[in-house]
Amino acid sequence: MSVPQSLIEELRNAFLKDLESKESDCVHPKDLERVKTSDDWLRRFILHQERDVKKALEMLWTSVKWRKKNDVNDINESNVRMDVLVSGGFFPHGADIDGCMLLVFKCKKHTKGVIKMEDLQRCIIYWFERVERLVNGKMITLFFDMEGCGLSNMDMELIQYLIGLFKEYYPYFLNYILIFEMPWILSTAFKVIKSWLPEKAVQKIKFVSKKDIKTYVPLEQALTCWGGTNTYEFSFLPEEPAPETEKVSEKVASEKVSAEKVASASLTTPNNRKVHFVDGQMSEISVGNGDRDTDGGSLKVSPTGIVSFVREANELVSTLELQNTDPSSHLSYKLKTTSPEKFRVKPSMGFLAPGESTTVTLTLLPGYQLGGLSRDKFLVMSTPITASEVGHTEVAEVWKNTSNRKVSQHRLKCMQTGGANGGAPGELTKNGNLLNSSVDQDNGFNKLSAALSKLATCQAELHRTTKLTQYYQLATIFLVLMLGIVLGYVLHANMKELHAHAYCPNDYIGGAGRP
Repeated sequence: MSVPQSLIEELRNAFLKDLESKESDCVHPKDLERVKTSDDWLRRFILHQERDVKKALEMLWTSVKWRKKNDVNDINESNVRMDVLVSGGFFPHGADIDGCMLLVFKCKKHTKGVIKMEDLQRCIIYWFERVERLVNGKMITLFFDMEGCGLSNMDMELIQYLIGLFKEYYPYFLNYILIFEMPWILSTAFKVIKSWLPEKAVQKIKFVSKKDIKTYVPLEQALTCWGGTNTYEFSFLPEEPAPETEKVSEKVASEKVSAEKVASASLTTPNNRKVHFVDGQMSEISVGNGDRDTDGGSLKVSPTGIVSFVREANELVSTLELQNTDPSSHLSYKLKTTSPEKFRVKPSMGFLAPGESTTVTLTLLPGYQLGGLSRDKFLVMSTPITASEVGHTEVAEVWKNTSNRKVSQHRLKCMQTGGANGGAPGELTKNGNLLNSSVDQDNGFNKLSAALSKLATCQAELHRTTKLTQYYQLATIFLVLMLGIVLGYVLHANMKELHAHAYCPNDYIGGAGRP
């Protein structure tokens, strides 16, 4: 839908004129620059308010003040709950029938009250900002995946916040709200949700199931769990930084889109998955199968078996000592991990001359946590190379194709121990912040378990009561039918008896008059 340039200039001039009478720091510099230079952003406000410039101006001020208050322009992976981001509760993937990207909310992964609302809101803003950059401000569809949800997953406050973002702060950004496999027990809640939306927005809400998902999401874009053919499985990858010119990057680690088409991210294959590092950051690729030797070969790794993270200043850090024990051959080494989003590794790959050693530093990224013996693991790989390769081949080129090489492996588990600053073993620590002791952690888990048990008991009781009521109804119907049959039988028998008595007196009188 087109908007005349004159309306865009009118909105821009009105905003800048209002700004002259306000404090200079009431608008974030990035948002101010956006008002001055981005016609597309201002066009969205005008379209959202149906070309009413006065209302568009009010919404623009509401949006920029909210963005300033909540530090929206400064939200990134270093200042949000990374455990929430990587859990897969929210993620962008695929497109609807109009080519608009899907922002998926896996409702079953959310339990009301477990995570602070403020932390959740910042994570949601992170995804809104990231997706908005990704699609260059084009419309998106909010996809509520409610399959298998119960009352504990229904968070009206969170849904109201999501709708408020589209309604007040992200103009002309919503294409559809798709509700997938909504349980009947939650149908009343969505009647309330509809009351929060203007009439035109209510028309955007569509209820879908596996049978009719293709009406709004093409099967090749719909996940297999929705009844589609897309085998994508979410795996969080950090956003690629934008160039200094502030142009929006067309590629993000988890998704790629263009102006007309949304392309899905690379699929992860559990049986053929490896990790490579670029300048300390990690991403996933699939590599060919070569010879694998789990005895470690000529590379000596210290420590063996377990990587112990200790506190140094405000970071959790561990080191590995790698040594080439072969007196005649050069080695190339490379590290990979089961959790590439958690760790920074320097150096992540390199060459070792005969007898040479090197130290690799592993750092837990801000926002992540380890507690005791973690499920995170590292794999140190090494392969022999010739001396000529060392001088003429980049280390990354060696690991692009290992199908013809013998690769040795060391497997290491991650563990947090007491550090230089007195951290006690078993403490649950988030990089930069001591969260709580193991006792507090146990208490928290006990309270959570008790609450979940109580909820499960209530749901079981409700289910039992419902079943019992159904049995009572069936029993009542059966008894009424039986009573009707008995009454019918008795009535029929009485009628026959009455007919019999009606003929008896005549027979008796006739018989008495005979000689």
